[in-house]
Amino acid sequence: MTGELTSLPDIQASKLEIVTTKSPKPLPSSSDLVFGRTFTDHMLTIPWTANTGWGIPKIQPYGPLSLQPSATVFHYAQELFEGLKAYRDTTGRVTMFRPDMNMKRMNTSAKRVALPNFDGNAVIELLKELIRKDKHWIPDIPGYSLYIRPTLIGTQAALGVQPPDEALLFVICSPVGPYYPTGFKPVALYGTTEYSRAAPGGIGSYKLGANYAPGVVAQREAAAKGYAQNLWLHGPEHHITEVGTMNTMIVFEQPNGVTELVTPPLDGMILPGVTRDSVLTLAREHAEGKTLIEGLPEPGKLVVNERPVTMKEVKEAGQDGRLVEFFGTGTAAVISPVNKIGYLGQDIMIPTGEDGMGPVSRPIWKQLVGIQSGIISHPWSVTVTEH
Repeated sequence: MTGELTSLPDIQASKLEIVTTKSPKPLPSSSDLVFGRTFTDHMLTIPWTANTGWGIPKIQPYGPLSLQPSATVFHYAQELFEGLKAYRDTTGRVTMFRPDMNMKRMNTSAKRVALPNFDGNAVIELLKELIRKDKHWIPDIPGYSLYIRPTLIGTQAALGVQPPDEALLFVICSPVGPYYPTGFKPVALYGTTEYSRAAPGGIGSYKLGANYAPGVVAQREAAAKGYAQNLWLHGPEHHITEVGTMNTMIVFEQPNGVTELVTPPLDGMILPGVTRDSVLTLAREHAEGKTLIEGLPEPGKLVVNERPVTMKEVKEAGQDGRLVEFFGTGTAAVISPVNKIGYLGQDIMIPTGEDGMGPVSRPIWKQLVGIQSGIISHPWSVTVTEH
């Protein structure tokens, strides 16, 4: 997770300075929490310059940033971000879920847009300190968590398309409730052929702000047609890529009776999601007989493939009765089931169970949430504090 080699100082967690807010905010009611609208008392900031390297990390009261109007983040989208969560278990222990994956992806994104790399292990230690400072913001209710948003922006106060000589890494935190507070609700997708999310050689596989703003129009148009999200398709064969801002998972029943879990490959257009990797890893371990998950097809009856998949294949599988389920994966929702896809003027109907989920997504979701919540002990959970 360490960034590129440099003689300038990297991030040093031991130099952290903490300034505690003098005016703590009242804790909101858990029922009033809306994703991304409420923030904790403190944030983490770490400045960087090309001449001096990474500066002093600082935990300080949450508040406005001071930036010049000419800062490159405003003009050339020199910005990237991550999203991960901290969880509190029934004993009061607070953990983060796979933060090393987020740091690795953050450095990869930074390199793509000429922003500085950094020591990911040091940032994880600083995240722990920030969470310890505001851990009382994590609601002590099952299904609730603390959403953590690390962000890196170019702050050079001069116009010109070039690597910035100043940057700022900052982290804010937001308490959030369950994505589906009243139970799973399958969503309808619109297979958009009017817009393209990403292209070969582009930035689709990086978590950059520039990937998200152009999708808002497609999302709005899908909603106007009566669909909850847009399904990004690519090329003349309408290859499936992503679901809105999530990775895509499809389950087929193959003619030989084997259940196949499929997701598009990381071909440069697909974001390497942490939840995506977690779902694939759990499914593969079960398929190989290493760690069995109750409810999944027995080993030998489940295969996991990362391969191209088109809407034609999905449509034909639906017509043949071999389309078992279709779902999205991401940090916010974990798993989001789909019950239909609008495609070229027709709706492809997708089976869902009584609880809204399918026979593969349901047991994997239970296993994954069990790990995240601390019910299931697993190396993916990184302890922040025991109490």
